Amino acid sequence: MNKRFLSKTNHSQNITTTFVVVVMFLLCINLSCSEEKKEWVAVPSDPEKSYTMKATEVNTLISDSGITRYRLTAQTWLVFDRAKEPYWYFPEGIYVEKFDTLFHTEASIKADTAYYYDKKGLWRLIGHVEVESLEGEQFSTSELFWNQKEEKVYSDKYIRIQQEEQIVTGIGFESNQNMTKYKIFNSQGVFPVEETARAQTPADTLQMETDSIMQKPVTDTLKHR
Repeated sequence: MNKRFLSKTNHSQNITTTFVVVVMFLLCINLSCSEEKKEWVAVPSDPEKSYTMKATEVNTLISDSGITRYRLTAQTWLVFDRAKEPYWYFPEGIYVEKFDTLFHTEASIKADTAYYYDKKGLWRLIGHVEVESLEGEQFSTSELFWNQKEEKVYSDKYIRIQQEEQIVTGIGFESNQNMTKYKIFNSQGVFPVEETARAQTPADTLQMETDSIMQKPVTDTLKHR
């Protein structure tokens, strides 16, 4: 046994010596560190502001009863599932399409910013919120809530609804989640679509609507269907 060990090359002996030196060096470091006083500093983390997941360039299909019915598109998707009220956050906007059985878009919704509160099943859409319903009506507002558990959509902001032949405006809005049965609180104007079609700029459109509101008295509540 000793002869075999002694018969090894000088290269092997050098490797063995180097290995021993490295081990001793590591042991010395370990011993010197053990003599030092260690202090652990807790890094503050706010669960309300610290996301647990981030996804970018999101483009996903969502199925309902085994059938693909929705497409969700967003530039950034943040998940805060450790917050007191867990939520999703779409800081750069969101766009959702609803498909029919032939994958044709039959309804859509988009917003500059969106929040989704998982436990409540509640969406909060902010900014330039635009919805196109199953019946082709276009809804525009600055803030919209969609409660999936109660199957209700509502807002207390200015709302503009473009129907086939007329445009309706008001403050405050409530609807079923399909946007087919709704009512507007504090209605402010009803005027033909042609007036808006003749406007050349967004400022002209706003002036047209304002003039029409001042000229046409309407009831406090307008019910659709």
